[in-house]
Amino acid sequence: MAEITMDQIKEIREKTGAPINDCRNALIEANGDMAKAVDVLRERGVASASKKSSRAAKEGLVYSYIHATGKVGAMVELNCETDFVARTEDFEQLAKDIAMQITAMIPQYVKREDVPQEVIEKEKEIFKAQMKDSGKPEKVVEKIVEGKVEKYFKDACLLEQEFIKDGSKTVEVLVKEKIAKLGENIVVKRFVRFAIGEN
Repeated sequence: MAEITMDQIKEIREKTGAPINDCRNALIEANGDMAKAVDVLRERGVASASKKSSRAAKEGLVYSYIHATGKVGAMVELNCETDFVARTEDFEQLAKDIAMQITAMIPQYVKREDVPQEVIEKEKEIFKAQMKDSGKPEKVVEKIVEGKVEKYFKDACLLEQEFIKDGSKTVEVLVKEKIAKLGENIVVKRFVRFAIGEN
């Protein structure tokens, strides 16, 4: 059993914002492995975040980000439960990260539930047409089409995109980590992206 030091606990706490006891327990469970301890806390944080997701989020802020070129930018409405949390540095940083994500990665929807059924059907038709002359059995084609639809969701839906600053997590995991840290439900309500010359 590795000995757990106060410096390790402090470092984990700074990385995750988790309470000291949770940091100590995660380090014990991970046998002193810092990366594993962070994963343990992240998993628990995501679990506790899902419990908070049913609570009303009616406060928050509208955040705008304009790229240095001045030719592209985004505006996002990010909601939380209290004005107190809305004014924290953590919450504002999350809003900025999400606005930058929208600017760089051009999502079309917040989550997959927002994608209209007719859009999904149109995408399926396109993918089926691409596979028409492949000579593959229909069941195989169906599986490939389903895989391509999943990939479409990961590209088109903000919460399912890989986070631009850390490809090991999605935007949804980023939001859930902040829910765990700040102790309130956080919801990406809506966004708009502007680019010069685009309709």
